[in-house]
Amino acid sequence: MKVIVVEYDPRWPQLFAEEAEKIRQILGDNCVAVHHIGSTAVAGLAAKPVIDIMPAVRDLSAVDARNAAFEALGYECMGEFGIAGRRYFRKGGDLRTHQIHIFGANDEKNIRRHLAVRDYLRAHPYEAAAYASLKSRLAARFPEDIEGYCDGKDAFVRGLECRALAWSEKNE
Repeated sequence: MKVIVVEYDPRWPQLFAEEAEKIRQILGDNCVAVHHIGSTAVAGLAAKPVIDIMPAVRDLSAVDARNAAFEALGYECMGEFGIAGRRYFRKGGDLRTHQIHIFGANDEKNIRRHLAVRDYLRAHPYEAAAYASLKSRLAARFPEDIEGYCDGKDAFVRGLECRALAWSEKNE
């Protein structure tokens, strides 16, 4: 997968909203909430142009029965894909446009960490700028190596998540 980091696109919230509505329709009454997460959810933050979407559902096991509906929207169903208790879907192949990370509504740990990072970056523009700078440098260094790009972000993201969770707990 080619690694491309672009300047913030003000269309990203609308692209999220359009896709979120389709996801709500697929999940039906099982859907509790649909959140825009990741870098495209932070105004002004440079990002890979991939909309990250995190639905929370009452019954995670019931999601598997909806795979055909997700496939009909162009998604690839990836199962847990490295995170226990998640259902992961991606759309667009090598030119990925959307990723869905579905968690059970009772999975407070995973839901909380995603929302904490998003909200922390929204509230701390200097952290968002540092993250954008790192991502841009890594994309230039690893334009054809998504693993190298992700490895390069790993330490920063782990620290960011710790700061975000501490900030979130303090601000509840």
